Amino acid sequence: MSRPVTGPLGRRCTTSGIRSENWLISCLPPFERRSGLPHVTDAPNPQPPAPARAATGVLGLDDVLAGGFIRERLYLIEGNPGTGKTTLGLQFLLEGARAGERGLYVTLSETAAELRDGAASHGWSLDGIEIFELVPPESLLDPDQQQSLIYSSDLELGEATQALLDAVERIRPHRVVLDSLSEFRLLAQSSLRYRRQVLTLKHQFARRGATVLLLDDMTAEPGDRTVHSVAHGVLRMEELAPEYGAERRRLRVVKYRGTSFRGGHHDFTIAPGGVRVFPRLVSAEHHTGFARNRLGTGIAELDTLFGGGLERGTSTLVLGPAGTGKSLLAMNFAAAAVRRGEKVLACIFDEEVPLLIDRSRDMGLDLDAIRADGRLVLEQIDAAETSPGAFAQGVRAHVEAGVRTVVIDSLNGYQSAMPDEQFLVLHMHELLQYLNRQSVSTFLIVAQHGLVGDMRSPVDVTYLADTVVLLRYFEAMGRVRRAISVVKKRIGGHETTIREFRIDASGIRVGAPLEEFHGVLRGVPTYTGKGDPLLRDRPA
Repeated sequence: MSRPVTGPLGRRCTTSGIRSENWLISCLPPFERRSGLPHVTDAPNPQPPAPARAATGVLGLDDVLAGGFIRERLYLIEGNPGTGKTTLGLQFLLEGARAGERGLYVTLSETAAELRDGAASHGWSLDGIEIFELVPPESLLDPDQQQSLIYSSDLELGEATQALLDAVERIRPHRVVLDSLSEFRLLAQSSLRYRRQVLTLKHQFARRGATVLLLDDMTAEPGDRTVHSVAHGVLRMEELAPEYGAERRRLRVVKYRGTSFRGGHHDFTIAPGGVRVFPRLVSAEHHTGFARNRLGTGIAELDTLFGGGLERGTSTLVLGPAGTGKSLLAMNFAAAAVRRGEKVLACIFDEEVPLLIDRSRDMGLDLDAIRADGRLVLEQIDAAETSPGAFAQGVRAHVEAGVRTVVIDSLNGYQSAMPDEQFLVLHMHELLQYLNRQSVSTFLIVAQHGLVGDMRSPVDVTYLADTVVLLRYFEAMGRVRRAISVVKKRIGGHETTIREFRIDASGIRVGAPLEEFHGVLRGVPTYTGKGDPLLRDRPA
């Protein structure tokens, strides 16, 4: 049985004999029915102009916020005490002062003297910023002036709000920081009254064209999101306390209406000079075109092992137990890059840089001479003091300054800077992708557990690297020797043999393929040939 229904644009039709998926088309006007598509105008849809933004003054934060805070909006900056909210607020006002904008800092929890002392610790002067101390009326502090018919909180909240609005009307600021919302929450005494008060402030600030940051120390009940729905954007600042080492800080944009932003957690630090944010590295945003030509290592036998050399813009993972020469091999790659005219960055986690320089000199490689003319940068990295975001940002800064070869020695130390293994792999994936797309050749070192036989790695990143080099100990002819082999190479072919590898005062030597040895990787091979195919000592 048919029954009338109302279709699009108020048209009447019946459902008799109409399949459900054809109902919309049957109720369209004739032209739209013939085309099978809703009618759309041919007029272009102009894009609205981009909203004006206020720079934050915090290095790296504008990148996260896609240019800064949209002007004439209200934002919530939340975090536990000590996470840097006040410092960020002061930087926001100082940036406005540099641009000729009036700034107002409303404080309910700190005095003006305390704010100026905190600013002085960063080398700032607050002379160009209005500081308004919102304190309780004197009558409320005098027991003789207390009354019983009206709650004092009613008077205090109303008078505090009026005093704030009077200050705004008098100063007419372009930027406002209110520190902190917890005081207003305590005065309001109920979530409904608190929300209404925040809405009142929002509308009053909007009428005056101010960009407002509300600081909140998260003393509300868990799950209380009263201001989240009112604010145009929400920025959360966190402090993490690892089992060992300095505290770690990170922030996240929880909400930002009507605009894109860089999601996820971003590490930041508070140091003399203020808050500095290290935006999360997204490799997909960094594409460059370059010729992936093959680069030599400076050692003929090693180039043969690599199938002619290593391609530009690839990553090489050097695996092996302690003492097999991983660091010195990586320094040889770095020296070859310097000879090609490239600039090299070596990030040293595990070893003291002076000790590395001395050991390299013993094999005929003078790193001091290379450092002197700026072709090699050796950076000592303290894993207990460095966040992953700060490390990635430092590498990126060197790459943008012209570095084309990066050595990370080692991932064992780098892992100590990461919360857990899963995050290390994800972080390394983005970093290696970024370096590869910037035509940078990367060398990663991982020390495996054990000496001979089966080896274990603290973290498996072999699938991330384009080339995997394996170093091993083995015993032969009554001596402990080293072997080198290439077990993976994504681009081009490579030799599948195992060769002896030695380091002496003249540098690195690579021998002929150990074709008549069996079980070299197990550590105690069997020799089935004749003669002596192993490397001999060089004459003194």
